[in-house]
Amino acid sequence: MFHVYCAIAYLFIVARVIAPLPIRLHWKLLAAAALLPGALYQFWSRVFFGNMYAPELPFPVVALLGWTFGSFVLLLVFTIVGEILEVLYRLAARRWSHPPRGTARRVASVVLAFALGGYGFIQAARLPEVHRVDLAVKDLPAELEGFRLVQLSDLHISKLFQRDWVRGVVERTNGIGADLIVVTGDVIDGSVEARRGDVEPLAQLRARHGVIGIPGNHEYYFDYGAWKPRLQELGIRMLTNQHEVVRHGDAQLTVAGIADAAALRYGDEGPDLPKALAGAPSGAPVVLLAHRPAGAANHAQQGVAVQLSGHTHGGMVVGMAPVIGPPNEGFLSRGYRVGGMQLYVSNGTGLWMGFPLRLGKPSEITEFVLTRGR
Repeated sequence: MFHVYCAIAYLFIVARVIAPLPIRLHWKLLAAAALLPGALYQFWSRVFFGNMYAPELPFPVVALLGWTFGSFVLLLVFTIVGEILEVLYRLAARRWSHPPRGTARRVASVVLAFALGGYGFIQAARLPEVHRVDLAVKDLPAELEGFRLVQLSDLHISKLFQRDWVRGVVERTNGIGADLIVVTGDVIDGSVEARRGDVEPLAQLRARHGVIGIPGNHEYYFDYGAWKPRLQELGIRMLTNQHEVVRHGDAQLTVAGIADAAALRYGDEGPDLPKALAGAPSGAPVVLLAHRPAGAANHAQQGVAVQLSGHTHGGMVVGMAPVIGPPNEGFLSRGYRVGGMQLYVSNGTGLWMGFPLRLGKPSEITEFVLTRGR
């Protein structure tokens, strides 16, 4: 249905933006043809590559299609808003039979959409900055005061985010001097063979207690059974409904990781927090790695002190909360208090290449400094 909605939106823009323009017919047809590849970007990806998540195309082509699709979505929003305002104008001015031509509005919408789309693409594709968060944890052992935990999430290593970009992320992450690095899912887009070289720099991640990760939904889209051993070869200890006890001096910190709900569609085990916590030391605070923020209230009731999630990409664009918020129980970007638990939803280190746009929701490498909650 997603592709059908995109096709309807494309026809709507052709009818309401391109067709009314005071230009010759052949220019209108050319404009409509130029918009078509980007508007149906995911459809072409599915037709030619078998999925809509990782078209194996050269970077310039992926960048052009991503920019065009992001601009197309913005143009759709601007056009709908413009149509509503025009109807209100007609009603207020009582000029229903002689409406304003609206040419200037349509041209301005196109220019603004593609300009913002270009800026949003640049913001999405750049190296993320380090975002520092002081995280108060209830009953944190004194020896864990000042413990540095770095979260990478939603790297989406692909034809858009390739080897050089990954190397840059690794260098910035290593520069923090973390005690522990965690990776909360959606590391890749593509098969093991397609991404073999691009993921290689992850092997250089360095932290006192190493790197722990979990799968996201995209790992299951591209055969998590093949990706899990590959990620572990790179030094990422993958947890799927399991936990690991991090011993820092005489103190202990339980890091638990659950599977993503997408696993059930592929015959794998779904998320199971009780199983993940089975046998965990009772006195150690629990940091839960859960790709999706949904379910946070239930996790808080099971004694989790901190939940680190991603998946939402922070909403990508300011104002997207009504669309992206409900499937994620309203947890969209950065910090929340859920009962006695701290929930942090990363804006994402990278971004899915199918909608590479960020406006007001910057990517991040998140540095947490643990402090004792009062």
